[in-house]
Amino acid sequence: MADRDAVAKRYPLEELGLWVERIGTAVFPAGTPALFLDRDGTINVDSGYPSDPADIVLRPEMLPVIRTANSVGLPTIVVSNQSGIARGYFGWPDFAAVNARLLVLLEAQGCRIDLMLACAYHSSGTGDLAIADHPMRKPNPGMLLRARDLLGVDISRSIIVGDKADDMEAGRRAGLREGWLVRGRSNRIAGDGAFATRKLMTGNDHRKLCDAIAELGRA
Repeated sequence: MADRDAVAKRYPLEELGLWVERIGTAVFPAGTPALFLDRDGTINVDSGYPSDPADIVLRPEMLPVIRTANSVGLPTIVVSNQSGIARGYFGWPDFAAVNARLLVLLEAQGCRIDLMLACAYHSSGTGDLAIADHPMRKPNPGMLLRARDLLGVDISRSIIVGDKADDMEAGRRAGLREGWLVRGRSNRIAGDGAFATRKLMTGNDHRKLCDAIAELGRA
């Protein structure tokens, strides 16, 4: 218990399995839409439970997307499942080191992240992290709703980008406008017609995403 308490005090953990870190000092007017981003497989190449900062490689096609959000005043928010922590593959100190490296690489490319959330709960975890269907773990919307409350964003006009169906489902459940699925091959509209999943595969798709973000910034 003492070790866990020490970790909780050292890192921005709201609870044992939830990392919530405000990055930088950018201020956003209440009601601004946001760009939500998955991390591994979306911003950086997914190397499989990444725990070594040296392994972090950015996906270059995402850099103009983040820059566009930065330039038009939309907060960029990372929401990442981190079951590797629950499974005991690595710990929060390793996650912190990887995050720090990611932010350095992004900054060198003129990209800013404003808020970082990560959920370590998983049904295959151990101890207190062994929780099935935790409300903060995607496809549940908990991390997105926590970010909404922290930054006061208009979630109904916000966008999520991710490489898994769980990212899209989290966006739908949170009430976002649309999601862009990395390597998705077709566009889909949810049954209730309130959430669209758009493909993000080609250079033209990425340009369309940048245009959509820019339009949100002008609205």
